[in-house]
Amino acid sequence: MDGEKRMLLRYLHAQRAAVLAILDGLGEPALTTPVLPSGWTPLGMVEHLGYAERFWFQEIVTGTAGPVAWPDDDHAPLTTPRAPDVVFAFYREQCRRSDEIFAATPLDTPSKGRFPDLPEAEIADLRGVVLHVIEETARHAGQLDVVRELIDGRTGLGPR
Repeated sequence: MDGEKRMLLRYLHAQRAAVLAILDGLGEPALTTPVLPSGWTPLGMVEHLGYAERFWFQEIVTGTAGPVAWPDDDHAPLTTPRAPDVVFAFYREQCRRSDEIFAATPLDTPSKGRFPDLPEAEIADLRGVVLHVIEETARHAGQLDVVRELIDGRTGLGPR
């Protein structure tokens, strides 16, 4: 793996680790209770991040993604009816699959899937995808930081 890929992977891993560290130690009530007026839950955010990994690396980079273990549910956005162990396992599995795709794919490989709301040139290859996922994960880690502080006053829990 070349220097640029190693650096990008290091940043991606750091953001993923921040998400998990921020939520570490919270019980199911704290993970499944909305804290902000918009109604999302910390656990729902983790599930969303799992779907983001799946979407960007599997559907966009490779053009295919297998089915998830559950049907589309009718629940509020960024919430989940699933148990914490199921959601965290899903997130970790999607990250593992993303890492496999990342390792096996050159950065300038054109994306096989398309995201209809973005200009094609914006996320045209693996490099654009990984930068987007780093950005999205970091943004949501920041939101989780705020929610964790509101839940129990703890701050500075991520590795960065």
